[in-house]
Amino acid sequence: MSENIKIVIPEFGKPEVLDFVSEKIPEPQKGEVLVKVYFAGLNPIDVKTRAGLGWAAAQNKNNLPWTPGYDISGKIVSTGEDAQRFVEGDTVAGLIGFPLTAGGYSQYICVAEDDLSLVPDAVTLEAAAALPVAAQTAAQALSKAEVKAGDRVLILAGAGGVGHIAVQIAIAAQAEVYTTCSEANLDYLANLGAHAINYQFAAVSERLSDVDVLIDLIGGDVALDALKCLKDEARVITIPTITRDLICEKAEMLGFNASGILVEPSPEQLEAMLYMVGVGLLKVDVQPAISYKDVIEAHRRLETGHTRGKLVLDMRC
Repeated sequence: MSENIKIVIPEFGKPEVLDFVSEKIPEPQKGEVLVKVYFAGLNPIDVKTRAGLGWAAAQNKNNLPWTPGYDISGKIVSTGEDAQRFVEGDTVAGLIGFPLTAGGYSQYICVAEDDLSLVPDAVTLEAAAALPVAAQTAAQALSKAEVKAGDRVLILAGAGGVGHIAVQIAIAAQAEVYTTCSEANLDYLANLGAHAINYQFAAVSERLSDVDVLIDLIGGDVALDALKCLKDEARVITIPTITRDLICEKAEMLGFNASGILVEPSPEQLEAMLYMVGVGLLKVDVQPAISYKDVIEAHRRLETGHTRGKLVLDMRC
């Protein structure tokens, strides 16, 4: 254990700007633990920030080089003074450094122990790294929308990282769930219990009406079209920050209740999600892990907007 390799954004731009730096492994401070990162989850915000878009990029433009990554899973290597929740060898996951410091694309990272959750034996570390941002965003969006039994809920991009979890949570709440996807994911989402609509065939507004709740995971023109599907006084939750104001303004103009959300890290909520995955109540779709050395290709894949489930980086190899 001699060096810590981190992926950095030295300047904003295309995936090719991503680079590697090697530095000394950090020492945990008071209340912190040192985590050997096994897997780091990739999220759309990573791609946007790398491109210089959005709030995290604006706040960090003078802090480059900057290490992205908010989802981690791994093992405790050592503990700092007064850190008592975990012991060396414990398997943990967490939503870390959100939204400004990030740092998950690292082989080792010091984290406040209160930001981490213990991973049950029944949950793989890949699945644990896929959960923090996506699962908490999905749960918090549906909670804010007050989804209840019998609601007709439209989730845009149901096959994505947040979407496939939101679909399952809404179905568990006994809502009638509709979602948009490509032809390749129709069967996958139908198997989760949703009514899947092929956006490649026609705009969703031509296929659906009388919707109570819209969970917008895409933003822009697609979200504006989806507003045509809603009934009076419908609830709209939009996640992409770049078009949040546009979507909320248009939705409110049409008489809907609209708001954007930024995920709030909650280790207790993550523990509940990890438990649900461990006992089979929640399925997390993780694509085969990508070596951190191939992070440029991983960002290219994520940037297409057509990845199913979650992509994770293997930080060990």
